[in-house]
Amino acid sequence: MAQFYSAKQRVTTKQRITVTVDELDPFGQGVARHQGKTLFISGALPGEQAEVTLVEEKRQYARGKATRLLSTSPERVKPRCPHFTRCGGCQQQHAAEPLQQRSKASALSRMLSQAAQRTVAVDAILAGPAWGYRRRARLGLQWQPKTRELQMGFRQEASNDLVAIRECPILAPELEALLLPLRDCLSALKAASRLGHVELVLADNGPLMVLRHLDALHAADREKLERFSHEHNLMLFLDSGGDELEQVRGDEPFYHSGEVRLTFSPQDFIQVNDAVNQQMVAQALAWLDLQPEDRVLDLFCGMGNFTIPVGKFVQNVVGVEGVAALVRQAAYNAQLNNLKNVRFFQHNLEEDVARQPWAAQGFNKVLLDPARAGAAGVMAHVVKLAPERVVYVSCNPTTLARDSQTLLSAGYHLERVAMLDMFPHTRHLESMVLFSKT
Repeated sequence: MAQFYSAKQRVTTKQRITVTVDELDPFGQGVARHQGKTLFISGALPGEQAEVTLVEEKRQYARGKATRLLSTSPERVKPRCPHFTRCGGCQQQHAAEPLQQRSKASALSRMLSQAAQRTVAVDAILAGPAWGYRRRARLGLQWQPKTRELQMGFRQEASNDLVAIRECPILAPELEALLLPLRDCLSALKAASRLGHVELVLADNGPLMVLRHLDALHAADREKLERFSHEHNLMLFLDSGGDELEQVRGDEPFYHSGEVRLTFSPQDFIQVNDAVNQQMVAQALAWLDLQPEDRVLDLFCGMGNFTIPVGKFVQNVVGVEGVAALVRQAAYNAQLNNLKNVRFFQHNLEEDVARQPWAAQGFNKVLLDPARAGAAGVMAHVVKLAPERVVYVSCNPTTLARDSQTLLSAGYHLERVAMLDMFPHTRHLESMVLFSKT
């Protein structure tokens, strides 16, 4: 995420002021002006007048907390989750969804405009259901010696403290329904005090659970877990900390990306919002304007979320990924989909790519989907390839803006921008940009 301020000097005296909020930043904070400074206010929305207690002050900005609202925005809504403000997962449940989307689109437009040195508008917002969208979650497990109870939940904001979770309305309903019975099941294990975390994933062929246990499980515990997986029709995996998971029950999990079926390991990265992922893949393929003679390069390809759908339409496509397990899974998925024109290579794309076997091939279109650090290490090679079109999928607008400058300096034109509402109610800002050679 873009950082609009850095946490430094604290205010020692609790100064209180009254301000009117102008806008909402992607972090869910109200933004106002006070004595020539930008003021970031937690708990306040645009149009609201609020009494604010300053908690941090720097030369050009300050941070504060709304202690009393003197007026209320019509776009303020009641948070659905009883854990809101305590759980670190969501920051914007008090803001109506259109306001959340506008604030993120505005921040994205502002940062890309600075990079391009012209006004860059967001053309589209790709969004799905704002609730029940999350198909993957990792819940911490913490044994309480004094009460002899097992807590299961998410971390507090900027803390290792666990918030015990009874419900989570952004979780897929099939996963949310497991929260209380799963906690009861894990609490009843002999190993309850020696558990690390539990992951829940909703595949297209059903839910799965991965339990991290610190010691070998007693036979009685394994029996309880298997019984629980049968009762709830769960694929069950056990993680003892080794290289491989033990699959106790269930089939191979899979999901669909466009028209193709992708199998995955529970340890593999998959997009948590299926509805937006489907739109994102379709939009990327449309922006690339795929033709039968195209040669496409997909960098940071993961397990083929874009690569394999692209392979359905072009002469050949090469995917490059740094994680060996994802490369193996991607190659396996290409075989499952009977695509012989798709190849995958492993390489750390932060390092020089010039000597890589795939780098000497000619590509006329490129797609990038890097992690938060961006794609600085490979942008010069992308320019060298001189593709007609480049689609850059980003989970960090700061590194997107930085990497965009490389393409713009090389004569590329920023054609289209989409804000991907992949994580409603949170501070995460994802996007996708199309560049074309002018």
